Formats: sequence, C-alpha cells, structure tokens
Amino acid sequence: MGAVVEWKIGDVWTQKEPFYLPVGEEIQLFEAAAAGRLPVMLKGPTGCGKTRFLEYMAYRLRRPLVTVACHEDLTTADLVGRYLLKGEETVWVDGPLTTAVKRGAICYLDEVVEARKDTIVVIHPLTDDRRFLPLEKKGEVIKAPDTFMLVISYNPGYQTILKDLKQSTKQRFVALEFDFPPADYETEIVRREAGINSDVAAKLVKVAGKMRTLKNRGLEEGVSTRLVIYAATLVKHGIEMLEAIKTAMIKPITDDQVIQKSLEEIAATLLAEG
Repeated sequence: MGAVVEWKIGDVWTQKEPFYLPVGEEIQLFEAAAAGRLPVMLKGPTGCGKTRFLEYMAYRLRRPLVTVACHEDLTTADLVGRYLLKGEETVWVDGPLTTAVKRGAICYLDEVVEARKDTIVVIHPLTDDRRFLPLEKKGEVIKAPDTFMLVISYNPGYQTILKDLKQSTKQRFVALEFDFPPADYETEIVRREAGINSDVAAKLVKVAGKMRTLKNRGLEEGVSTRLVIYAATLVKHGIEMLEAIKTAMIKPITDDQVIQKSLEEIAATLLAEG
C-alpha cells in the first residue's frame, strides 16, 4: 500500500465565490481550454495565486474540483484506487483521479513535479484525444466525460535533473504562466484577503517586491503573495509591522541568519521611508 495521499473534493459553486483579481487574459484562456477539453498546466512560483485561480475557475465553470497534493511517495494506486480489506470482503476504493473522471470534475495535481515519474505516466491517456483512464487492477477503462478537466501546477524555479517534468508530459498540456502580480494589484489582493487598509498593504508589498529582486542572490525563492497576506494578518491582529515581516516574510524563506539580518535591515529602511 502506498503512502497516504492528501486530496479533497468540493462542489465549489455551493460555497462563497473565491476572490480572484485577473491580471491578464488567464480567465478567457482557461475557459477556452475547458471548452476544447484541453489539459492545462499552471506555471509559476510558489504562492503566486495558481491554486486560488483554479478555485475561482471551478466556481465560475460550476464544476467540482478534486485537489491532490503531490509528493515523492505518490503511487499510481494512490491516484487511481486500490483494493482494500473491509471486514471479510475485499472492495475497490476509487482514488482521487478516478473520482474526478467519474464525476466529470476538474482534477488538480498540485506541484506535480514532486510526484514519482512512473506515477505521472498514468495521466497520459487522459491528456490526448483518447481521454480515458485505465484501471489495470480492475481490468476496466473509464471514459472521461466532456466536463472532466486535468490541471497540473508546476514551478519552473525548482527544475533540476532529478525533479522536472518530462517533455513527453509537458507537451500534453497548454500552459498558463503566472507570476507575482503588479504592485497595485497585489496591494488590493493583500488588502482584501487580510482585511487591512491599503497603506499597510502597500508597505508590505513594497518590501516583498524589494526582497524578490534578491532571488538567486542568496535566496532560492522570492516572497510569495501568500506570505505577504500572512504578514498583513499578523499586523491586523496587533503585531508591529517589522516584526510581522520578520515572522511571515523573512524567516520562512531563509535559515541563513546573515541573510535574515540583511533582509530585516532592508525592510526597516523601506518602512522608514513611508
């Protein structure tokens, strides 16, 4: 039996509409891909809004959304299902991918590059004109309905020899590229998500923007919009702004105390400028 796979399914249109602020033509492109039954790859750095965008699109398209958090121990059985012993019976239990296909849902494989390469091969028949899912252990083939859609997320910044998508997988998807939004957009996102005023949001976004320029110069990854929202949330609940930045925007992205100190000095200087 493989490792436990984290996944969830939700009929998102029964929930509150997720807040998403478009910065380009990503909504129209995704809707066109959905209409054409095309698989989609969301490319971009961690915490830049890929998952929120997909939650919004599932709401907009009124389709269930099955989300799978990929990891290095993810097996094919974790995705498609397996036989389990229940009492004195052996019963088949569908995995998240099989559940999504049967329900005509959007199946989202989050950070797909983390999954084992031999596991990812199982999605290939769903990404071309065949659009079926083979259940080898059951000797069955499930045809995907028109509403089924396969979406993966992928962070090109983590490309390595050992952790990258094969070209044979990449070229099965249309790709939408995401990045951190422009400062005015990000300020509005932080304001809305954290429930703080625009001035505070703008200051935090300014600090994050400066830190992002240091990526690949001591930092492996820039400060995500998610972390900026975390910092704003701390400020809303009474934490002094520089301390919130240290706690939510600096310490999570580096363990190097020298770099931490440098980032704290940069943040203090920018805050003093107003």
